[in-house]
This record gives sequence, structure tokens and C-alpha cells, in this order.
Amino acid sequence: MKRKGFIAEFKEFIMRGNVLDLAVGVIIGGAFQNIVSSLVEDIIMPLVTMATGGIDFKNWFISLNGHHYNTLADAAAAKAPTLNFGVFITSILQFLIMALVIFMLIKVLNKITATAKHINGIQEEATTKICPYCKFEIDIDATRCPHCTSVLDEAETEI
Repeated sequence: MKRKGFIAEFKEFIMRGNVLDLAVGVIIGGAFQNIVSSLVEDIIMPLVTMATGGIDFKNWFISLNGHHYNTLADAAAAKAPTLNFGVFITSILQFLIMALVIFMLIKVLNKITATAKHINGIQEEATTKICPYCKFEIDIDATRCPHCTSVLDEAETEI
């Protein structure tokens, strides 16, 4: 058997559909990150600041050199080392919003896909079956249950 060269293997890997889909997803995700960051920093955090009586999360920090600074910008200008936990809280909010938006987007896409399959009368072929002995879900082609090791007769298994 002839072995493929490194370049040929790499080309085959890159040209797989799921790698290209992943690359497109990463690029779109990077652009989407900017939108979510702007949403959090420019819309949500000012509302949170207003609702909490003027607390600005970006200025929640601890100066590690023992001096007091009124703002994070003042500490940065003095080149003071700081623990910026307010910025960290903002990043957590960005992550949660991004996760929520992606969850809702996938939920909508799954519903659209299911509706399209229902409209077109497409039914997915079963890939699993239930062992009649232990009721464990197993591969449809299995002749022995990997869970309870029972020998399966085609007529006995539920689909």
C-alpha cells in the first residue's frame, strides 16, 4: 500500500466539508463576537450601571501596589498592577449573552429543519434499536447487546 505524502494528507484534511464549515463558523463567530461585545459594553452595561446607582464594573479593580486609584485608567497611567475583576464580570456577561444567542439560533434552526422535513415527508432512518432484555439503546446492526451481552434475534428487538 502506497502512503500518501504529507501535503496530500493535509490537502485531504482541509478539503473535508466539516473543516471548511468549522472555518466559516470561526470567522463568523469572530465577527459576531464584536457585535456581542458592543451589545454588552455599549447597551447592557450602561443600563446596569444606571440601575445600580452609577456603579461602573470596569472600575472594579484591586491595585496590587497598595496605592488607591479612582479609576482603572488612573491605575494604568501609573503603571500599577491591578486585578480587574470588573472587566472579568463584563466578559462573563458577554459569554452568557453569546451562549444564549447561539442557543436560541440553534433552537430556531432545528425547528426550521424539523418543519421542512415534516412538510417534505422526510423521515430519518433509524440507526438504533432497543435491547429487549435490558432496554438499553444499541446500534441497529448489533447482534449482541454491548450492555447486557445478550444475543439478539432480529425479530425480538424493538425499533
